[in-house]
Parts: sequence; structure tokens; C-alpha cells
Amino acid sequence: MKQEAEVNAESDRLAKDRVEKLNAADSMLFQTEKQLKEFGEKLSDDKKAPIETALENLRKAHASQEISAIDAAMEQINEAWKNASEELYKAQAEAGAAGEQDVHRNIMPGRTAEADVTARPVVTVRRSTWPAGGGR
Repeated sequence: MKQEAEVNAESDRLAKDRVEKLNAADSMLFQTEKQLKEFGEKLSDDKKAPIETALENLRKAHASQEISAIDAAMEQINEAWKNASEELYKAQAEAGAAGEQDVHRNIMPGRTAEADVTARPVVTVRRSTWPAGGGR
């Protein structure tokens, strides 16, 4: 039995690697579709098109279950997202800067944000000294 396991170890490892690669591709398909729905409208067409092309290539590679094609398609999709993420980060940074300005406008006139925070009352909650059952 031990000899049989040793003889089949290589084929078992290859089968495991194949299944893991197919699962990774399946996960990448799901994540990419989800992210395109969430962030697609925030991306310019020149950043979105390579992602969609890479997604289609990954779908075809996954359907064919050809590992080398899956590897290439996953690399392509990762590179496309890397390029697009730069645009997303810039958009979020600009939105964050605009939001920060809005926050500062809402502070009471003549007061700083720090003064606004410290001007609020502090509430102290004390624990009862009675036992949990209501004690007598």
C-alpha cells in the first residue's frame, strides 16, 4: 500500500495543483465580475476595456481547463487591475479631499474640529455593587 502511494504521489500532486488552479481561476472570475459591477462606472473606458478582455480570456481558459492558458489569463487580469487601480485611488483621494472640506464646513463658526470634539459631555457608567441575582 505504501509503495502504491509513492508511485501515485506525482500524479496526485499534479491533480491537486490542477484543481487548485481551477479554483483560483473560478475565484478570480467571481471577484473580477463583482469588482466591475462595483467600480466599473468609476473607471475610464481605456482602463475598463483591458479588464473586460482579460476577464473574457480567463473565462475561455477556465472552460478549456488548460492550466497554461489560465496562468496567462490570470496574469493578464492582474496587470489590468493594477493599471486601473491607480485611477481608482486617484478618484478616491480626490473624493476624500472634497469630503474633508465638507466636514470642515460643518464645524460651528469660530471653533476648530478639536474644540468641537472636546466640548461634548463625558458620561460615566457605574457598575452596580449588588450581586447578579438582585441580592438582598
